[in-house]
Amino acid sequence: MTNRHISMVRPEDIPAIDFLVNSAYRGDSARIGWTHEADLLNGSRVDADIIAQLVADPNITLLKYTEDGQIIGCVCLEKREDHVYLGMLTVNPSLQAKGIGKALLEAAESYAPVLGCNTIEMTVITVREELIAWYIRRGYRNTGKIKDFPTGDTRFGIPVTRLEFVVLEKQL
Repeated sequence: MTNRHISMVRPEDIPAIDFLVNSAYRGDSARIGWTHEADLLNGSRVDADIIAQLVADPNITLLKYTEDGQIIGCVCLEKREDHVYLGMLTVNPSLQAKGIGKALLEAAESYAPVLGCNTIEMTVITVREELIAWYIRRGYRNTGKIKDFPTGDTRFGIPVTRLEFVVLEKQL
């Protein structure tokens, strides 16, 4: 029997989260899944220092999805003024399209009211139309707001072309 569990990331989970996120977003390992950015950005998606900052920040909740003790997914929630910002929704590329991302998204949506918020906002790279459509099928709406991808900070990757974000949101 498979043991699945969603819980908060702890400091000892940082190396596993670092490996998971980078393997799911960048490089050849990411191409196994459908949600990667490997053709859009070079470099790392995150590093252990960034994850440690997220774990230590009282305004951020980082959730992990474990199966039989292995971390196979995560999502980051940041409480901002009147909403929760959702980012870094990640599933092991070889396990995508099995409901893990949906379970993490539902957990995030359940946790937002605990933070005193009834709106979730996120940004998605505009050319990732299949991913945007996945969120829209789950009740998110395209706000029409566009934000530039940050180019001066290479900690989150180096764009291979000009990129923009679309802002999506969902009222809970």
